[in-house]
Amino acid sequence: MAPLTVDDAGELLTLQRAAYATEAQIYRDPFLPALTQTLGELTDELRGPGLGMRWGDRLVGAVRWSVDDGVAHIGRLTVAPDLQGRGIGTRLLRAAEEASGAAAFELFTGHLSEANIRLYEREGYTIDRREPLHPGVDLVYLVKSARG
Repeated sequence: MAPLTVDDAGELLTLQRAAYATEAQIYRDPFLPALTQTLGELTDELRGPGLGMRWGDRLVGAVRWSVDDGVAHIGRLTVAPDLQGRGIGTRLLRAAEEASGAAAFELFTGHLSEANIRLYEREGYTIDRREPLHPGVDLVYLVKSARG
């Protein structure tokens, strides 16, 4: 695992679009924010903290976060579609929590993303609230204390 930099932006955007294509199919929505994000927007995000995981030269997973008032807001936990279910997401999530140094964590996923919700609940997150993104897509926010 290594910090993400602006030099990773192009490869990360490709990974992100591949990973979120399956989410778009679940929601029947090709305009999810992770799919419409521009290279410039992603490059700007990479000026903040993030980690990437590589197998050889290939970027296979990534996570980004920000910390506000002691809470790490974890976002865009992304794993290559052909490698999902192998523990990469779990390792990235744990690494982001540790690297953030935060006292608490918050993240969100779509309401139909059952595998994501199961992962987060296995890692000690609990559902805090649900908010509509737009018709047909609700965001489920999950929280966790650094103490477990």
